[in-house]
Amino acid sequence: MSQKKLEWITFTVLGILLVAALSGCAPEPVVEQVEVPGKTIIETVEVPVEVQVAGPTITFWSFENQPARAEKTQEIIADFRNETGINVELVLIDQTSMNSIIASNYAAGTLPDVVFVPVTLVGGWYADGILDAEAATAVVENLNESTFSAGALSMVGVDEGFAAVPSDGWGQLLIYRTDLFDELGLAPPTDYDKILTAAKALEENGYTGIMAGTDPGHSHTESTYEQFALANGVKLMDDAGNITLDTLANLHTVELYTDLMMNYGPKDTSTYWLQTRASYFAGEAGMVSWSPFILDEMAGLVSSTLPNCPQCAEDPAYLAKNSGIVTDFSGPDGGPAQYGKVNYMGITTGADTEAAEQFVEYWLDEGYLRWLGVAAEGKFPMRSGTVDNPNIFVEGWGQLDVGVDTRAPLADFYTPEALELIAQGANNLTLLGIEEGQAELLSAIYTEMVFPRALGEVMLGYATPQEAVEMMQSDVEELQAALSE
Repeated sequence: MSQKKLEWITFTVLGILLVAALSGCAPEPVVEQVEVPGKTIIETVEVPVEVQVAGPTITFWSFENQPARAEKTQEIIADFRNETGINVELVLIDQTSMNSIIASNYAAGTLPDVVFVPVTLVGGWYADGILDAEAATAVVENLNESTFSAGALSMVGVDEGFAAVPSDGWGQLLIYRTDLFDELGLAPPTDYDKILTAAKALEENGYTGIMAGTDPGHSHTESTYEQFALANGVKLMDDAGNITLDTLANLHTVELYTDLMMNYGPKDTSTYWLQTRASYFAGEAGMVSWSPFILDEMAGLVSSTLPNCPQCAEDPAYLAKNSGIVTDFSGPDGGPAQYGKVNYMGITTGADTEAAEQFVEYWLDEGYLRWLGVAAEGKFPMRSGTVDNPNIFVEGWGQLDVGVDTRAPLADFYTPEALELIAQGANNLTLLGIEEGQAELLSAIYTEMVFPRALGEVMLGYATPQEAVEMMQSDVEELQAALSE
């Protein structure tokens, strides 16, 4: 099993910081990986190492707790310390529990200085007084706002400027077999009609038309459904704050999605990322909805998940060479749009602001390409370059090595046009409710699996598409009311 596909549980043991009278002693995290049946535990132990302490110490929390990523983070921290004299304590946390952990530390007055945070938490943390928008905005201005993705900045726009600083992200992709599409005379799947036409033709020729999430209890269904909803112009609410999920746009989305899944797709309600990838890799499916984390695997660079299509025996990179990528597509009621996730560097209201700002600026400048390189296939730069070299980070990203067992640049397997599509899409990533400033509500929707549960009712035959959108509407209204109490 590759490192990035393991289930990670993180325990952080904070050592006692000992400071000698004449020379300081700063903690240098040592990452130890311990295998136990079905789990991998990462334990971060603070080990005192003799270094000269020349400046303040700040704390950085990150949910990127895989060993390779923790090691790369520590390398960036060490170089930053050598350059500035500012010490940084790295604390690895579990993403699923970071919201409750940060809330507890806020109440106790023990917030970290800097935190690596997903977009779904930024809005709520800012509203709760956890994130310092003035500090984040100062970083963006110092690095020059024009060098950042406009879309990523708009997701965290607030009255003071920006609630956090964009770091990296990924957009959901619709991947399709160009060789099969050419053979069957199909147009690229860039809208609802073309997707449905292709799925039917593929099914008639012995292939599964499309693979995407159907499991009502899995986040993969959430991601793939939302990709289709955004493409059809579905909005979470109107300008007056009223939930708007019982609309024709959402009804048409539910109708198409459930039709595709049950007639030309998995044809069950237990499918998530594992089965969708397996079907595409076996050469059974003509289309698959997946995150870009599939790109290195599709190129045959991860031995635990090698493509096994008939042509792949001779060329493990066959699928990478014979797949097209659609980043955003359209429905009859809206679009084009692309679902995506962006991660940010947040400076907290409890921070040593000056030192924290210096660290974030270093992260997004001198240390940036090294950070993106820990998983380049899923870490597209949200900062394209510098004022003097506007595309240095985007161009550098395309040359970064990806993979686990074998390392090679994405550019070795994917066309410049495909990589350019991914780059362009970074400016248009969005989530339902983000533009309306509803990150807190969106987080609750994800937790309750509102959309996957409603879709499951339709696919199991317990509800009509109309009843499903009414269910979505009422469930989200209840969550909205609960948050306002």
